[in-house]
Amino acid sequence: MTSDVLIKGRDASFFAERLAPALPALRFHAAHDPAEALAKCADAEILVIRTDEIFAELIDRMPKLRLIQALTTGTDHIQALPNLGKQVMLAAARGFHGPQMSELAFIFMLHFVRDFRDLFATQAAHRWNRVEQSIMVDRTAVIVGVGSIAEDLAQKCKVFGMRVIGVSDGRAEAPYFDAILPRARLSEAAAQADFLIALVPHTPSTNNLIGAAVFDAMKPSGVLINIARGGVVDEDALIAALRAKKIAGAGLDVFRVEPLPKESPLWDMPNVFITSHVGGMADTYGDQVMPLLIENLRAFVNGQPDKMRFIVRRQA
Repeated sequence: MTSDVLIKGRDASFFAERLAPALPALRFHAAHDPAEALAKCADAEILVIRTDEIFAELIDRMPKLRLIQALTTGTDHIQALPNLGKQVMLAAARGFHGPQMSELAFIFMLHFVRDFRDLFATQAAHRWNRVEQSIMVDRTAVIVGVGSIAEDLAQKCKVFGMRVIGVSDGRAEAPYFDAILPRARLSEAAAQADFLIALVPHTPSTNNLIGAAVFDAMKPSGVLINIARGGVVDEDALIAALRAKKIAGAGLDVFRVEPLPKESPLWDMPNVFITSHVGGMADTYGDQVMPLLIENLRAFVNGQPDKMRFIVRRQA
């Protein structure tokens, strides 16, 4: 018996075309916008979607839904839906974001070490400016959250000759980390940070985890980098710390409200570097996630949910 799968997103056709030959027991329907998704969703038992593209009406119109396979690591938007039935399993897409997330972290770090804005201004002014350069070696990166992405980032930090400290309640040691401290010692770790890098999931226990007490503990030369979730950082406390020059700057890819409102003072702060929640994105993303999608969908349709990976929510 063939089961129907709805794939929603701007690249839905790409996924449908690639998945169909590998999973002949499934019938794939590509939907590129909400209206098309609503028109095609009624018979689908499986929904493949990015977490920020979900909406409650879509779930209401899918009475046969049994599995949501997210195309993203975070699933907070999906889990927050009030109408998600107990019969629906939820799986995340993880384990392959390390390269793009690490590169973004280094864009932020190198910006604050080398001052990209000044370099571009010098070029625009046709001004030769041969001066000594700050370098990354011997700087300390404190990574809050020690998962697979953090391991990838820690390895790259070591290539630059950096010291790496982790903050985690789940692990006491990990490859490429010089030390890992429990979350209760976050301020102690932050005090050592040239770069305090947030990579922890946003949960009730991590909401505003990085706030005024942490900023007070940091060096005036320290920089916050948030490539996790906006809710992990107390934005009001961050803005206050930046204005008071308690910390040197912030590299921010994620925010409590997205898109970041135009009236946010963060946009115009000279010591803030903003990107638009691009950390997990890559032009090779489809190829990166494809093996996991095939593995999970095949296991699910074969009645082997125990073989699926990154299950966030099981069927009741």
